[in-house]
Amino acid sequence: MNDSEQLDVDDAPSRVRISTLESLREHLQWAIELEHATLPPYLCALYSLDATRNPDAVQAVSGVFVEEMIHLALAANLLNAVGGRPVLDAPHMLPPHPRTLPHGDRSMELSLVPFGAEALEMFLRLEQPALPGAPAEGDNYETIGQFYDAIEEGLRHLCAELGESQVFCGDPARQVTAGHFVHSGGRLTAVTDLGSALAALEEIVEQGEGTARGAVWDGDQDIFHPDRNEVSHYYRFQELKLGRRYRPGDTPQSGPTGEAVVVDLAGVHPMRPDPGLADHAPGSPVRIAQEEFNKTYCVLLHQLEQAFNGNPKMLGAATGTMYALKAQAQGLMEMPDGDGTTAGPTFEYVEPELRR
Repeated sequence: MNDSEQLDVDDAPSRVRISTLESLREHLQWAIELEHATLPPYLCALYSLDATRNPDAVQAVSGVFVEEMIHLALAANLLNAVGGRPVLDAPHMLPPHPRTLPHGDRSMELSLVPFGAEALEMFLRLEQPALPGAPAEGDNYETIGQFYDAIEEGLRHLCAELGESQVFCGDPARQVTAGHFVHSGGRLTAVTDLGSALAALEEIVEQGEGTARGAVWDGDQDIFHPDRNEVSHYYRFQELKLGRRYRPGDTPQSGPTGEAVVVDLAGVHPMRPDPGLADHAPGSPVRIAQEEFNKTYCVLLHQLEQAFNGNPKMLGAATGTMYALKAQAQGLMEMPDGDGTTAGPTFEYVEPELRR
């Protein structure tokens, strides 16, 4: 444990208290790394789906992905607000898969797999709500909500100890903002003080696990179905697993009792799990396509890092890069890879000088 963290004597080892600005900035960089770690698995599941045969699954996974992008940007806004510098374009952001969550429970692994039962179980574990009264956990966290609880505690403690103006010392011009995102009820807002910081944390946690621990809804309007409220990420994946939608009055205990949700597993590309460049010889068609995808993905990381470090207009360029990624990933999933599988993206880091 470093000097920027301290433990309460009566607490478990994972009960880390964020007691300095240095530690707060470190944890918010971990939050950026956490939110980014969810993106490759969601993208593999999304791009493996035939949209015409699985519109419900495409809506659910694409909506969650967009909201995870919002969470990534909110984490960057939080770090900028307290005088930090977000890092995304770095080798440690793309370790080999399967991988663990940054500073999370080591038993939770993320893999690159096509949409299906394995992917759903992984996503449900990832988005699992914390139990009511679960302790804040600044390291080795069991749930994402507990990790953000630790950040909230740290923010409140430091504001009380140092004053808001000392904590929120970042340049407001580095904040990235946007209105409603397509395919999402979420919003990306600026963080300038404790109130806006707490609102950003609330947006992240509620979209993942619900408006209160034990609730199904996330507090937003469903962008695809404006007549009803939006279900949080965890319960969206429960809908896909159980084959029904939640409707008003449903609870986690009752399960979803609404209309059917149709999943056609025959309409899923059988992507090889956790593919790697080393699986194919240099110069082979699959490897060339995977290398091109990796270059594009690392360009995206670079654009996002620029957007969060004083050039917010780069967020628009990053959006364009996402369309190129989609085409490249879907092209890979049309390429046979032996044993009845198709190829898939490997999400491996490419040094800047090797990118186009």
